[in-house]
Amino acid sequence: MGRHSSSPGPTGAIIGGVERSPQGSPLQMGETPPQKPRIRIDRHCRDIPFLIFFALFLLGMVVNSGFGWNRGNPRRLLYGLDYKGNLCEGDFDVKYWMNPNQVYDSGVIDNPFSIKDARAICLKSCPNPSTNSSLAWVCDYPEGPIKLKRDQWADRNYDYFDLLTTEQKNTSLNLLGPCYPVLFSSSNFFWSCQLSASPSNQSLAQWTSLGGVAVNQGEFIVKAIQDVLNAPGEIFKRYIADLGNGWPVLIVCGGITPLLLSIVWLIFIRIFAGAVTWISIVLLNLGIIAVTLYFYIKAGWIGTDAVSAIIGSDAVDSLALETSRSMQNHLKIVAVALTIVAVIIILITLVLIKRVFIAVAVFKVAANAIGAIPSLLIFPIFPAVLLVLLFIYWLATLLYLASAGEITQNVCNNGCCAYDLLAGNVTCGGCCGYDFHHTKNIGWSIFYHIFGGFWTAAFISACSLTVIAGAISSYYWVRGDRQLLSTFPVLSSTKRLLRYSLGSMAIGSFLVACIQMVRFILELIRKQIKAVEAAPGGCCISILCCCAQCCLGCIEWTLKFINRNAYIVIAIKGKGFFRAAAKASGLIINNILRVGTVNVLGDFILFLGKVCVSVASAFFAFLMLDQHRYKSGRDKISSPLFPVAFTFIFAYAIANMFFGVVEMAIDTILLSFCIDSEENNGNPRYAPSLLMDTLSRHARYEEERASGRRG
Repeated sequence: MGRHSSSPGPTGAIIGGVERSPQGSPLQMGETPPQKPRIRIDRHCRDIPFLIFFALFLLGMVVNSGFGWNRGNPRRLLYGLDYKGNLCEGDFDVKYWMNPNQVYDSGVIDNPFSIKDARAICLKSCPNPSTNSSLAWVCDYPEGPIKLKRDQWADRNYDYFDLLTTEQKNTSLNLLGPCYPVLFSSSNFFWSCQLSASPSNQSLAQWTSLGGVAVNQGEFIVKAIQDVLNAPGEIFKRYIADLGNGWPVLIVCGGITPLLLSIVWLIFIRIFAGAVTWISIVLLNLGIIAVTLYFYIKAGWIGTDAVSAIIGSDAVDSLALETSRSMQNHLKIVAVALTIVAVIIILITLVLIKRVFIAVAVFKVAANAIGAIPSLLIFPIFPAVLLVLLFIYWLATLLYLASAGEITQNVCNNGCCAYDLLAGNVTCGGCCGYDFHHTKNIGWSIFYHIFGGFWTAAFISACSLTVIAGAISSYYWVRGDRQLLSTFPVLSSTKRLLRYSLGSMAIGSFLVACIQMVRFILELIRKQIKAVEAAPGGCCISILCCCAQCCLGCIEWTLKFINRNAYIVIAIKGKGFFRAAAKASGLIINNILRVGTVNVLGDFILFLGKVCVSVASAFFAFLMLDQHRYKSGRDKISSPLFPVAFTFIFAYAIANMFFGVVEMAIDTILLSFCIDSEENNGNPRYAPSLLMDTLSRHARYEEERASGRRG
């Protein structure tokens, strides 16, 4: 699409070659062409400094990612460390604490000994007491005088007690190693051996008969390991590792499934636009009435006997409509609030019923525009693929950054002793365990990467919305005449975006990313202070955090709404971001009732579709994660909750990208109509015939009502 030396209209040069009359015939010599506020093409590059800033930020993300990929190891997030600081991975991926007394001492509240300093080694599986007359042992890694390879040691069930010298056997009976008795049953709990509270009676009797020292037993042993494995940091690391193990599920259910379901829904809405709109309005009113009646029954204001006569006593029992008296007062308050909401919704529906006809007409015009530009049905695939690739890169880099800390020895003063095979004697001190630590720089790198993910995703979404707005607006400004459309409206809109408006997209997406990052940090703070909720005044902190989140959510929604309309003005007129946002805001304020009705109705219908696609994708993810592959072995996940929740969020993002076609089509047609009306003294000249017919009927209805009042 190139430039043409045509007469400038109110918005500058216009698209097209030969000027034509409103009926489509060429103008005669000397005939004045009408003003045509079409899509402007004599544009200038906008917001260049911010585009440069965004490019530098992306370069920083690449450098930051390189640091993570070079220094990180995602397995550190999942597997434990042995007493030498080595990672339990590969075939020997299970962490086992050898000395039961050390585990017990770490669980005693007044004892300063920490389980992180207890002697632990890496095994293939958790050992259990012997079922025969001999006592089972787990011996230290074979080294020094023990001439066994690691696999040979594993084949002997980690037991070479018979190869020890008399001195070494005596130190082992004193729980100083190199061998330790297996007295407690243990099970693999997230790649760490969870010991039982009580030892095996048979093994304990054998241990006592050999002259072994007293062994502590009780719930402290179980509690000590549980406290370590259930710490918030350990749970978070397992959740992050779950995303890495369940990546096939995330791709299939979080990317491919919502993509296919969204395309099917777009085709459906294209064919049944009017029916879907009216059905949604009816379901909204019936739904709020049904929920209100349900709470009236739960509150005791409507007896269950009356309900049983309608739906049957079995249905009443299954719905659990009976409730305790202590809860009825609270439910009555909810019932009153829902009654007010229901009355407001019904009144709004009745008062704005005529404007609903306009909303339906806009919805149909949007569906016709999508039908006239079939490439819009497949265009979201490209930003969706970009989002999937971004998600894979972002997640993989996050795993490496989160595991890019250092393994360092703890600082302790426990005075523990253990037999050293290399030294050939018992050594005391230096028994401090090893742990994984993040530096401050890594923390900042993770925050930088998270913000980069927010910004880049918002940028891709902004570019997608602007391309759609450009294609749909070209349909509006030719009055819905397919013959006057350019050959490739989506491609033309993409070219204009890439050449002139990427800087504006960077600004809009940056503002959204800032709000999202603040909400993310606030949620982290709330998680950190959750432990103080039980303290006096702790509930106030939680309430303040929830209020702040609510306010930030409203700000984010408002900002996204302004951005969307700014992108439409950018697509039509090529303005910079802030000028476009000001222009769009002025148009919305001047047409608030018309815009509000159409947007509320359209957003509600599309929201239902997004939720359906997201819930279906999350359900498929749960079914896939329920397979044996993800319940055992190296791909085992600690909980399907986090991958399913992540799938739901990402599926919603993909669905939002596809449903944004219809949503952006509605907003573009509506805002184009407002621009058309403003520039033609309240008489839109370029609205498609379907929309004009509806508006004409509405105008005649208003005139008849006015005449009736005067008469």
